[in-house]
Amino acid sequence: MEVGRVILIGASTGGPGQIESIIKALPSLKHTTIIIAQHMASDFLGSFAKRMSQQSANSVYIIENKMVLEAGCIYVAQGVVTLTEEREGLVFHLSPPKESRFNPDINSIFSAFTPYAKRCKILGVILTGIGDDGVQGCKELALQGARTLTQTAQSAIVDGMPARARQEVEGIEILNTDEIKNKITEFCT
Repeated sequence: MEVGRVILIGASTGGPGQIESIIKALPSLKHTTIIIAQHMASDFLGSFAKRMSQQSANSVYIIENKMVLEAGCIYVAQGVVTLTEEREGLVFHLSPPKESRFNPDINSIFSAFTPYAKRCKILGVILTGIGDDGVQGCKELALQGARTLTQTAQSAIVDGMPARARQEVEGIEILNTDEIKNKITEFCT
């Protein structure tokens, strides 16, 4: 696996604006890959990715089945994402979201990177949203030594996912939105 650093960002209600603000502030990525799991209907993911691409110095792609992960890119997840390590590198695999689950499934993408937490630097970030999607995956990452962040109650537009992360993920850093943006930028360099 050639990727040196991976940032996983999970968000739901209120997330698009916060994610776009983070992406706009990023330097040119070299050895860092960012994967965004923003709860959103599939029909809107394309325009979300296009907006970020117009605001970023980095290439933004929607994850497609059997796409090879490349350093220096930003990926927008859809459905349920898993990974396999193949000759060409880490390969994304997609399946449709389960009826009762979210699109994309934040837990699946965070959990997919858990086996690689000891081989590359991983930063898992839980932003604003209802419910607890991503919290289990974030716990798994933290147990494998990955760094994890979530928002303060005051900076989250909806404090469901961050509140659960603060309660359940041991050692998670709790920061406001601007501090998270700064930590992500630092992590990339």
